[in-house]
Amino acid sequence: MDTMLPFIVALPLGAAFLLPWVERFGWGARISRFLALTVAAIILIMACNFLTTANTTYWMGGWSSASGALGISLVLDSLSRLMLVIVALITFASTVFSLRYMNRFSSEPLYYCLFFLMVAGMNGVVLAGDIFNIYVFLEVAAIASYALVAFGCGKEEIEASFKYLVLGSVGSVFILLGIGIVYNASGHLNMQQIAANLQAMNPAVLMAAAFFVIGFGLKAAMVPFHAWLPDAHPSAPAPISAMLSGVLIKALGVYTLIRVFFDCLGMTQQIAYILIALGTLSMILGGFLALGQLDFKRLLAYSSISQVGYVVLAVGVAGEMMTKGQLSVASLALLGGLFHLFNHAVFKSLLFLCSGATEYRTGTRLIKQLGGLKHRMPVTGSCLRVAALSISGIPPFNGFWSKLIIVLAVIQAGHPVLAAITVLVSFITLLYFIKVQRYILDGDPSEKVIPVKEAPWSMCLAMALLAFVCLGAGIGFPWIKDTLFEGMNSVLQQADPVIAQLTSGG
Repeated sequence: MDTMLPFIVALPLGAAFLLPWVERFGWGARISRFLALTVAAIILIMACNFLTTANTTYWMGGWSSASGALGISLVLDSLSRLMLVIVALITFASTVFSLRYMNRFSSEPLYYCLFFLMVAGMNGVVLAGDIFNIYVFLEVAAIASYALVAFGCGKEEIEASFKYLVLGSVGSVFILLGIGIVYNASGHLNMQQIAANLQAMNPAVLMAAAFFVIGFGLKAAMVPFHAWLPDAHPSAPAPISAMLSGVLIKALGVYTLIRVFFDCLGMTQQIAYILIALGTLSMILGGFLALGQLDFKRLLAYSSISQVGYVVLAVGVAGEMMTKGQLSVASLALLGGLFHLFNHAVFKSLLFLCSGATEYRTGTRLIKQLGGLKHRMPVTGSCLRVAALSISGIPPFNGFWSKLIIVLAVIQAGHPVLAAITVLVSFITLLYFIKVQRYILDGDPSEKVIPVKEAPWSMCLAMALLAFVCLGAGIGFPWIKDTLFEGMNSVLQQADPVIAQLTSGG
């Protein structure tokens, strides 16, 4: 099965280079849609199949592990499996949604080319076993995303894309500088060999760690590195907004932070406290900024900043507890953070797809110009309610479990004030999604809503798929935990009995 690892990167990469020829030979949009849907389905099947395989390392070009200083490795473990499933699921849903949504844009083959180039880059980041190739694949995904944000070619889109490009490039420079410092200090690029050769955090490595926090923090849009996100996400086409918020900021930002600090450089209390501070600031500021937004997609963009804060806070708490030797609490915090990463990918992608379906039919993103949409677009309205309840942490939806576990872990870590802030931000999230439901779904239909009808079936299918996952992951949380997070179970059971009962579905 290890020989299949390169294909989950090579397949979308090959599709990205094949799709422009579809347009060049005049084969039309139907061929490009069929090819895109087929590739997305195969990627999802492969990612799900990896859930049942053992951890493995594939060395490109026949290099053995003994040649790790030079060889390029792809690593499949519990964390990369989780990320592959997340990327594949959102990729498939966004592709299905794009089948009708993108027909109003100029070139569908070019769109799918950039789309799968971004997917190939994200899969490469997830599987890369050395920090330099993380950077290479990160740049592949980032460059494609810059172009996709500007795909509408309007003034707003181009301005947002340029801001995203400038700040994204700054982040990439910091990451590359950090990689250079680590290579100079350890003599290796392979993460396992770096971890084995770095005996202590000397000043140079601490500087590299700071550069990684800034660089990956820009990719994850954490406060105060978030300036590009509120413009980029609303400007992009809806399926790209779903990909950016659902998986790109996770794969290029949060995942890489976890991988570098837990598997490569090692976690220190100082880094853990920095992550806790950044996560808390992101939660609070993103939540309050979302509360005042009237543009639906801009509200969702600020909400993404807030929700990523939950994940970063949990990762920081896990790092702090690991440095103190409290592995059971660290495991609980990491479980909550990773489960919320999965949940946010699903319900935030669903929210952006719902916003796209609404805009597709009504022509507006301003929530006060809508109303009564539950009667005109019942499928979209029902999926929007599911997503709103999920992100607000209402049981039995998936967001409830991940937020509960994070709160419990923060309390167990001895941070009751942070736990109270986490609950408060969840309440703020509920407030602005009550506003969304009040103005978009309920009330009397506005003039823009009266003549509209339900979104096309492909859009409804994509939204229904993600809505089913939101509900299914909440009800089936014990099974999800055992399937996607089995690497933490042995440590998790050592936690306080009350927490163990709660996290096992009691």
